[in-house]
Amino acid sequence: MSDIEIRDDRAAGRLEALGAGEVVGRIEYFVLESPGRALVPVHTIVEPAHEGQGIAGSLARELYALAEREGVVVAPLCPYVVKWAERHPEEAPSVDPELVRAAKDWLRAHPERS
Repeated sequence: MSDIEIRDDRAAGRLEALGAGEVVGRIEYFVLESPGRALVPVHTIVEPAHEGQGIAGSLARELYALAEREGVVVAPLCPYVVKWAERHPEEAPSVDPELVRAAKDWLRAHPERS
């Protein structure tokens, strides 16, 4: 993977991977406020022409780094991020199951985000 820039578009709830000025992948997420603050990834999407280049993994890694910089945790609902976290426990600390349950409840209450 070369020349990929990752940017956080917090207002839109997207962590985006940019290549040659276009979005080639993204993690869609929301910020959970209660019972604790967490970044909650819901979907990881990589454009078909850019699959297999490590973009999804780079996005997941940056999401966890972003959470660490902000002093919050990641409560993954996205199946890709769940699997990535299992494979990278040194970069993806485990999260309280109560936060994951709260994130699922929030998503059920806000179906437009799922």
